[in-house]
Amino acid sequence: MTDFWRLSALEAVTLLKKEKVSPLELIDSALGRIEKVGPRVNAMVTLCPERARDHARRLMARPLDQRGLLAGLPFGVKDLNDVAGVRTTYGSPIFADNVPAKSDIMVERIEENGGIVLGMTNSPEFGAGANTFNEVHGETYNPWNTRLNAGGSSGGAAVALATGQVWLATGSDLGGSLRTPAAFCSVVGLRPSPGRVPSGPGELRFDTLAVDGPMARNITDTALMLDAMAGWHIDIPISYPVPAESFLATAQRRTRPQRIAFCLDPAGLPIEPGVKDVCRQALDALAKAGLPIEEASPDFGGVGEAFQTLRAADYAATMRPLLNRHRDKLKAEVIWNAEKGLKLTGEEIGRAHIRRSRLYADMVAFFKTYDLLVLPAAPILPRDIKERWPREINGEPLDNYVEWLKLAALITMTACPVLSLPCGFAPDGRPMGLQLVGRPRGEGALLSHALVCEEILGVRDLVPIDPKG
Repeated sequence: MTDFWRLSALEAVTLLKKEKVSPLELIDSALGRIEKVGPRVNAMVTLCPERARDHARRLMARPLDQRGLLAGLPFGVKDLNDVAGVRTTYGSPIFADNVPAKSDIMVERIEENGGIVLGMTNSPEFGAGANTFNEVHGETYNPWNTRLNAGGSSGGAAVALATGQVWLATGSDLGGSLRTPAAFCSVVGLRPSPGRVPSGPGELRFDTLAVDGPMARNITDTALMLDAMAGWHIDIPISYPVPAESFLATAQRRTRPQRIAFCLDPAGLPIEPGVKDVCRQALDALAKAGLPIEEASPDFGGVGEAFQTLRAADYAATMRPLLNRHRDKLKAEVIWNAEKGLKLTGEEIGRAHIRRSRLYADMVAFFKTYDLLVLPAAPILPRDIKERWPREINGEPLDNYVEWLKLAALITMTACPVLSLPCGFAPDGRPMGLQLVGRPRGEGALLSHALVCEEILGVRDLVPIDPKG
């Protein structure tokens, strides 16, 4: 077999562990695929083939049982996380020539577990915005229709996965940055509980809003990647140890959820009719397969506004130095968000924290009744690549670039693990996904429930694809 890029990550790792394929062969297969489809979608923006081959040779010099969980599988790193010796730009012209000397904690952990960095995946500037474009690397195009937005900020990762350029990828999520591109590209993105995946360290070591997590083409591959990423690290104070059983083993138990709640328009947010149609069809399929589903939701009133406040406060803290020194090189949305944070009062920030705290209590109570909460993964279907951010949904005007992210932000504020699961397509072929929300720190159960749903929906084998015009 030469088209190794068609394999799932789990299939590829199985072959690696049996020495039926080598890490070098997988690197060559991925690079060949990138050469073929990369220019049409612009997902992998910086490659490091010689670094990857050197790492592969070091791994191959070890005994098989010492090559780690991934055993030499190449993967992509979002261009927000440092990789030692590899150009890492954060999508910003300020850092266009940045080459870190040390890798991010998350990258180091995956490499220790046998993953091989193949290159960097595209991201909007500093991950700000859910359309993947920047002045350094340009636009990333949706492989299902290259005229459309691939979502963001982990758009490069989602597209690289959907087109077979890598088997696994890292992503990050503050306001849906894993979930939106996963839904737009028909792949899986898991936002884990804060502290599950240590990364950085950055300026906000106690941050519980922004997290890093795995992206893959299916649930079992996502579980495998989470196993390679998760665990305690002394530099990250909110991190904690992995469970006794691997996430992959727990997922493969295929535990059927006993009670599922769904809500197609939480907090009265505007959701496109086409999104609801695709999600309803998926929910009907789950119900017909015998899963117990009923309409119910926690109270999300005011949560979106509280998220915007806390997000802006973080932007003010982290972006102020760049705002002072490089304002002319920052995109307008980043400036707006930082300045919004600088104008906040202590009372406003305090109210936002209290609203979040009350929401968490509501979620704990909610999950005493339900195993899963299901929502649309995004409020709109993929739109034109040239639309920086939606100005309206269903005729309702949106006055800033964060407003349309409130649907994902509601779940960010819960601190619960959530994944975006491909669930179907609109009549014109645009993909959509469902958000599956699990109990706090319940990634294993969430993945197990999600695998049951994935097998019922039957969408997972549609990727990888060649880009479509």
